[in-house]
Amino acid sequence: MRGGWLAAMVMAGLVGCAARPPADEPEAGRAYEEARDPWEPFNRLLYRVNDAADRVAVVPLARGYNWLVPSPVRGGLHNFLRNLETPALLMNDVAQGKPRRAGDTFMRFLINSSLGLFGLFDVAARLGYRRHETGFGVTLALWGVPEGPYYFSPIVGPSSYRAIGGFVIDTASDPLIFVPGGLGLRTFEQARFGTGLLDGRARHLQDIERVRNDALDPYATLRSFYRQSVAALIAQTREDRRATVPDWYSAARP
Repeated sequence: MRGGWLAAMVMAGLVGCAARPPADEPEAGRAYEEARDPWEPFNRLLYRVNDAADRVAVVPLARGYNWLVPSPVRGGLHNFLRNLETPALLMNDVAQGKPRRAGDTFMRFLINSSLGLFGLFDVAARLGYRRHETGFGVTLALWGVPEGPYYFSPIVGPSSYRAIGGFVIDTASDPLIFVPGGLGLRTFEQARFGTGLLDGRARHLQDIERVRNDALDPYATLRSFYRQSVAALIAQTREDRRATVPDWYSAARP
């Protein structure tokens, strides 16, 4: 996967960069700086290719998935996939210096992997251990690593150099990659990857369709939404100073 990103970056340099507006156009200059998208022509090309493939292949599959698979089954699969991500989540909680979040993540994995039947049911949330989102891209941000230029990656979607680095580390922190191949593990990992993509796309059918139909510039709208979401997640993580006892324990005290 790293090789694919490297090739894309080289191609971006060959295709060309977005021209910086002249000095006598201050508003355009500010918009250029805020976008942090110096390779916009290449990114837009990747977006158009990805959008066409999504309309032709992925959307019909996602609609079929929603139609054929009952909602409780889809919910169970979603919970199962999220439970598999918990070790990487725990690693980031520790790296971010968030002991209570790390404790909640550990308890979620312990409870959902046992009482929740390998994560099919989110029993931990009912006991006060609610899931939070994070990743090594957020960890790098908290460590002071700059975001870097915006980059649209096929399949992955909106991203940045910091987020790409975080994605590589999160993938490498998956305990299953250290298990020797065989025993159907490779097939399981392929099925997990494909199901994860399908699950994520099926859950956002209406959101993406709304952007396509309503936005004057869907590419720019998606880029703006991505940056706002990342900024909000970083701020939420930085400001999370939750207590040292679970919510259910505090609520149960007289």
